[in-house]
Amino acid sequence: MKDLDTLSIDRAIVKLTHKKHPKALFIPTASNDSIGYYETFQSVYGKKLGCETDALYLIKEKLSKKEIERKILSADIIYVGGGNTLRMLRIWRKYGVDTLLRKAYEKGIILAGLSAGAICWFHYGSSDSRRFMKNGEQSEYLMRVSALGLVPLTLSPHHIREKKLRESGMKEIMKRTPGMALALDDNSAILIQDDRYEVLKSKQDVGIVKVFQDKEKIVWKPLKTSGLLADLLKKI
Repeated sequence: MKDLDTLSIDRAIVKLTHKKHPKALFIPTASNDSIGYYETFQSVYGKKLGCETDALYLIKEKLSKKEIERKILSADIIYVGGGNTLRMLRIWRKYGVDTLLRKAYEKGIILAGLSAGAICWFHYGSSDSRRFMKNGEQSEYLMRVSALGLVPLTLSPHHIREKKLRESGMKEIMKRTPGMALALDDNSAILIQDDRYEVLKSKQDVGIVKVFQDKEKIVWKPLKTSGLLADLLKKI
């Protein structure tokens, strides 16, 4: 998250709560509990957008299960930062955070995030987590990760910035992954609410592409700006 880089998207997230000063919880597990990352979140969601902000540190602090549960289930917005997706999901499962986030979803709490924090809500994600574990060429480190499965799609971020790498990675992943995938550019987001979706953008010339395998061919199809959630699951 760059300070104010996605402000229009962030403002839309806050608006979904219908509250003047909603509670916004930041989870920086993927960035190894980065303090600086939370400070950026504070400056945008706190100072700029009027939220009451808090952070859930699972690595730097030893919290009780009750305290973790209180932080998650008392939030109006839960925002997950980027970083190492695979390690983040392993830590979440260790502390039962995955289960609590599903409860938050069922409770109607707004769930958001970027990069790893976007991948986590989907069934699968295209992740560069291997980059954090070993040195190597970029073409070697994209992998499919199993996430929380709240949205029955595969998600791949950063396509405008890492076009060649991300497209080749998605082609390989979708050869062995059933269903649909979404390829997101930076500064774009997908809002899923009830039975509909909407594409949000904080810059021009960015967007989202639906990706799927049709027979032996990988199809890339620009996503409409809004529509039915059911349409995301179809080859249309």
